[in-house]
Amino acid sequence: MPTTDARVHSPVWSTMSDDIHMRQALDLAHAAAAAGEAPIGCVIVDEDGSIVAEGANAPISAADPTAHAEIVALRKAAAALGNYRLKPGLTLFVTLEPCAMCAGAISQARIARLVYGASDPKGGGVAHGARVFEHATCHWKPQLSEGVLAEESAALLREFFRARR
Repeated sequence: MPTTDARVHSPVWSTMSDDIHMRQALDLAHAAAAAGEAPIGCVIVDEDGSIVAEGANAPISAADPTAHAEIVALRKAAAALGNYRLKPGLTLFVTLEPCAMCAGAISQARIARLVYGASDPKGGGVAHGARVFEHATCHWKPQLSEGVLAEESAALLREFFRARR
């Protein structure tokens, strides 16, 4: 069973570095919003805090329903590392709780740790909905940290969708 706050259990991960990387993901989310996409951003970092890959939501511009920020970043990371199973110790930061599709991809990629900002009671697949990592058939379960810069992430989403109604 995943831990709800991996920062408590590992001296390698700090609240400050979580905030820094989530701010990088928020920058990508702002860029997605500016492009007319839902404002969701993702950054994948290694144990040293170096960015391996990043992604922003792009299903509209890519004409690809799977072009969620996490999938975009995972594809770039796999290409950069030359393997669909990513190297150990990677952390994926994303501004919104991953959907079931993205949670499944995170598991398949063997991401060590997942950090997300805002919860998604309607479409989330980690703490809500499908709860992908809780299934017995899920062979890889990342450590979890949720709620990092959650209010900023949620506010960005609220503002984006409010402007479109």
